[in-house]
Amino acid sequence: MDLVFIRHGQGEHTLDIPKSLQIKDPSLTLKGEKQAKLLRNQFPLTNDDIIIISPTRRTLRTAFIWSENIDCRKIVSPLVSPRLFPLLPDKSTLPCDKILDLEIIQKDFPTFEIDINVPLDLWSDGINVMPENKFIKIAEEFIINCKLLLKEKIYIVSHDGTITSYRQLISGHNLSRKDFPSETGWFQITC
Repeated sequence: MDLVFIRHGQGEHTLDIPKSLQIKDPSLTLKGEKQAKLLRNQFPLTNDDIIIISPTRRTLRTAFIWSENIDCRKIVSPLVSPRLFPLLPDKSTLPCDKILDLEIIQKDFPTFEIDINVPLDLWSDGINVMPENKFIKIAEEFIINCKLLLKEKIYIVSHDGTITSYRQLISGHNLSRKDFPSETGWFQITC
């Protein structure tokens, strides 16, 4: 099985760093929306595909634009929500990386499924500053559950730190911020 991790398009929170990191619920910029549309050519979807999406507006919008008019499964999961990389002690989640409330996701993205197989605390806390040993445990379970979906390829729309955390876990290689994907950049990993 292949996991194709795709970083969201350009988000509003990246336009004036560090000040813009304080934006709550940032969406995509116009450039980010164009980047999401380009994914249609790079990764043409069919109704049989599955996309797992982080519960932030920028990732949800990326998946929505990319999959427009395609009736594939779109599953929203906090298991691919923002993750600080490298993990730093005593850090807290920035406003731009807070997970959207379930009610907002269901209202704004009614055709997306909610991953109900995760503990409720992950829907509020996410994996952003989760201790490494706990992240490894739930990430390994996530990969096993992806294999149970019985697909050759699963797409995951997520964040630079999250993608790099999963890449490091799966590959066994030490990675750094230099290994972050660019906007709508991607990595395919065989599990």
